[in-house]
Amino acid sequence: MKKRNRYERISDIIKKTGQPHYRYKQITDAIFRQGVREYNNMGLLPKGLRDELMMELGNEVCELKPAAEITSKQANRLLFGLEDGERVEAVRLSYERGWDSYCISSQCGCGFGCSFCATGTMGLKRNLTADEITDQLLYFLMQGHVLDSVSFMGMGEALANPYLFEALSILTDPQLFGLGQRRITVSTIGIVPAMRRLREEFPQVNLTFSLHSPFPDQRSALMPINNRFPLHEVLEELELHVRQTGRKVYVAYILLKGVNDSREHAEAIAGLLMGRGLREHLYHVNLIPYNATDGTGERYSQSERASIEEFVRILKSRGARVTVRTQFGSDINAGCGQLYGSEQ
Repeated sequence: MKKRNRYERISDIIKKTGQPHYRYKQITDAIFRQGVREYNNMGLLPKGLRDELMMELGNEVCELKPAAEITSKQANRLLFGLEDGERVEAVRLSYERGWDSYCISSQCGCGFGCSFCATGTMGLKRNLTADEITDQLLYFLMQGHVLDSVSFMGMGEALANPYLFEALSILTDPQLFGLGQRRITVSTIGIVPAMRRLREEFPQVNLTFSLHSPFPDQRSALMPINNRFPLHEVLEELELHVRQTGRKVYVAYILLKGVNDSREHAEAIAGLLMGRGLREHLYHVNLIPYNATDGTGERYSQSERASIEEFVRILKSRGARVTVRTQFGSDINAGCGQLYGSEQ
């Protein structure tokens, strides 16, 4: 049986104790508007209700506690300890224009085994619950930070975790986090059925597809998921997503020196994404310089600057929209799974 999330349990407690329904808004306002961290400090509530909340939920609202933290000028990386002793990572990225973006985890580890990914070397420990996903953001919120945008690009494959959709409901609930769908990005390696569900239930959430090779055989070697959901099936789903939502999709592409950064790769990517008529402008390529890790550094290295520039030039010459992602926190092991690995 699915464990009910914190906010459902708060509602249950209010009903059980015979309190009026407006108590729920008082509690959520205390958490999300006033930053009250402990139920015992919610002075508007009667003592009996506070006692019941503490008995069933514990006194502290946010259950995650930092086990390790590393900070650089523009990146704040946290390793959170979970109740069962596992750990997950979250990162706050601060941009010079005053915008804070958060990269959060959906799983502890990952079971898909992408050969260049530090998290993939761990295997899947377990899915995170909706509370464990959203508490990563609640922690930052209670430290006084503004949640400008959120990306599910941390540890794990978000669309492989069924609790993701419950977490998205919590994040977009106006009475809770109140985030607009367009401020949330979900990244996937191509889990087609869950991509379809995301399109149907949260059509305005930004979708990022991790490509990493336009050639099916090579993509299967780098990303075994390609054997289960072949590239052509994923591209068909992306086209449906664009057509039905009118929203841009992002194509993430990690550049690996001498592996997938050739002229042929750039030409092939353009061939996959261009020629789609009025919708081709809704495909945007995000090139990502590789962050070497302890688990993968011997096999892969970052592409030369000249190779990246040539890659960009070829894509643009074919009409593709392309940006090179700014690197934050490479000096603090900012690749997914790196802080976890260094603390084990």
